[in-house]
Amino acid sequence: MDPPINADIEIDHHHHPSAELEEIRLIERIAEELFKSAFEDTWNKVVELYRTQELARRVKINKSGDTAIHVAIAANRPDIVTKLVSFVSPADIEIQNDMGNTPLHLAAVVGNVEMCDCIARKNRSLIGQPNSDNETPFYLTALHGKKEAFLRLYSLIEPDRDPYAYCPRKQDGETILHAAIDGEHFDLAFEIMNRYPKFIHSVNEDGNSMLHLLANKPNAFRSGSRITGINELMYHCTFVTGLQQKSSRPEDDRSCSNLCPWNFKRGLTRRSDLRAQPDTESARDEALGDPKNGDSYCKCINVLRCLYSIWNMILYILGFGLIEIQKIRDRKQRHVWSYEILKKIVAEANCYEYRDNGRQPLKLKFVDDQETRPYVVLEGADVGLDESSLDRAVGEGDHDRAILVRTDGTIVQREVRKRESAFLIAAKNGIIEMVTKILETFPMAIRDTDYMKKNAVLVAVENRQPHVYQYLVKQSMKEVTFRATDKNGNSALHLAAALSETQPWRIPGAALQMQWEIKWYKFVKGSMGHQFFVRHNKDGLTAKEVFTIKHEDMVQKGGQWLTNTSASCSVVAALVATVAFATSTAVPGGIDQQSGTPTLENQPAFMAFAICSLAALCFSVTSLVMFLSILTSRYQEKDFGKGLPKQLLAGLSSLFVSIAAVLVSFCAGHFFVLKQKLQNVAYLMYAITCLPITFFALLQFPLYYDLLKATLTKVPQRSYK
Repeated sequence: MDPPINADIEIDHHHHPSAELEEIRLIERIAEELFKSAFEDTWNKVVELYRTQELARRVKINKSGDTAIHVAIAANRPDIVTKLVSFVSPADIEIQNDMGNTPLHLAAVVGNVEMCDCIARKNRSLIGQPNSDNETPFYLTALHGKKEAFLRLYSLIEPDRDPYAYCPRKQDGETILHAAIDGEHFDLAFEIMNRYPKFIHSVNEDGNSMLHLLANKPNAFRSGSRITGINELMYHCTFVTGLQQKSSRPEDDRSCSNLCPWNFKRGLTRRSDLRAQPDTESARDEALGDPKNGDSYCKCINVLRCLYSIWNMILYILGFGLIEIQKIRDRKQRHVWSYEILKKIVAEANCYEYRDNGRQPLKLKFVDDQETRPYVVLEGADVGLDESSLDRAVGEGDHDRAILVRTDGTIVQREVRKRESAFLIAAKNGIIEMVTKILETFPMAIRDTDYMKKNAVLVAVENRQPHVYQYLVKQSMKEVTFRATDKNGNSALHLAAALSETQPWRIPGAALQMQWEIKWYKFVKGSMGHQFFVRHNKDGLTAKEVFTIKHEDMVQKGGQWLTNTSASCSVVAALVATVAFATSTAVPGGIDQQSGTPTLENQPAFMAFAICSLAALCFSVTSLVMFLSILTSRYQEKDFGKGLPKQLLAGLSSLFVSIAAVLVSFCAGHFFVLKQKLQNVAYLMYAITCLPITFFALLQFPLYYDLLKATLTKVPQRSYK
């Protein structure tokens, strides 16, 4: 805690100078005593000083300009805060620290409902009091996701005042709804939208609407999260309460109500909850649209949820899986709530307002008709963007000087780039939920372009978003969208041929990345007819030529990676082949001199030895041939598509089998030596002997899995962290 300093207390200059000096010394003594008591956590002394000394209620006790109430709030002592506030006047509670924060600002950051309530009831004007950054306590509750504190402050608003007066914008034009959505506090954002519907249309000075904020958060949606295996089953069977249900039935909003297994009857009795779940995808929505299909779907899901809840009960009893279940539930809750927020914003937002005929966009108001003002802050501090005006203002360049007029009358000039629509950002980030929802509501959004004149198809192809691209392929208006080119004349096929800067294929090894680049290029090329793609761009290059130029470095790196991998594996394969050949020629127990047959041929262990030794020799030679063929390859661009990855996969598979076969043949042949003396521990020793191959397989399995996935996958899938 900072040391105490003198408080800024107004002194009556009509007093005698000695009286003034005495009062200053008294203030210093009180400040020091308050600071010491707060630092030593002896808050009873602070309370006593506030009760007996009127000056103590206005003294700032540290370098940050905090009063004792500020410090008590920061220490999260609601009992002390309540006592201190009871002694101060409404004017004293308005004292701000050096950052302009009143005690209610700090209580809003902490989110303590009791402290917020007692301070706001003392002086309700503090609810809309801005600090130095123009942040009100309302804004801070939204910024930090303190929903209960926000609702309590909202309930204390004076009924005769405009509720929007308590929520001024920040200097950058952000509202409390911006803060809630940007922090992914979707339950609080839902409450804000219900109470402040005008904020749904708000845009800050950077042109970010609520849809823009959501479009930049792919992890908040199901399509941007990678959930596989058992976690996917847990995800689909976990109960999550929707925001509409949560708002209408707050009694259900308990930390364990959606997680505890004894609530599994809800899955059998509350079908309406299932229909209200916004985490459904398009196929599920279609199923629920048909009463017959909806009944079948609900019954199946309810049975699964019932079984899953019983499983959760067992996990609860055993004490396992609680953390993992909670993580899955939190993730699904975020996905469900974000989709509900998306639906509400799309239904009411003005970013994509169209006339009744669905063709001509509505014009936004301007301060004047100058084309140099694509952005303008209207009354209420909303920012509007006229796309056509901005196109003319930008001209051939990417930037233009824009004039922004704030509500306080100040004019700001800045260089701006044509703002991408939320639809294009969602397509770039692969948020298929937002892409489908916007197109369903505003079909003409498919015509949106960015400053490079790229539409949704070009953006999805450039950023390697297969789900978005496949969805757009199924839509109408192919003549318009798929024939489009960007400002440089690049078609979708040209952009598929260009190397993405974001490195979406998170696969180890440049060779596998090259393989998926080839597959993506062929997928885009085969998805539409050749007539939909222009042959040459403005540089006179075809898509094939662009692919060769852009991937030249990746081909070299991929060839080097394959060379190093094959060289290392071929050494191991040659060693295994040598051992396998020597083992296959040695017969345990010898050969009968009269008949020429092995003396132990009727023993099961001998049969295992004979088969495994032959298999080891065969597969080791096969792996050696595969690796040698890779080493002698020309490493042409087309070879990375199928040939080289398949050869590497075949070589690794053969190598694994040959190593395992060599160990089994060794154990089978050696069994005849130890079966008499160490019969009881022989199997344990052989199991220990097989540990090296087990460790080797575990270490190489990730590479083998990625290689297998990259080879068998027809359409490359973008990976997410």
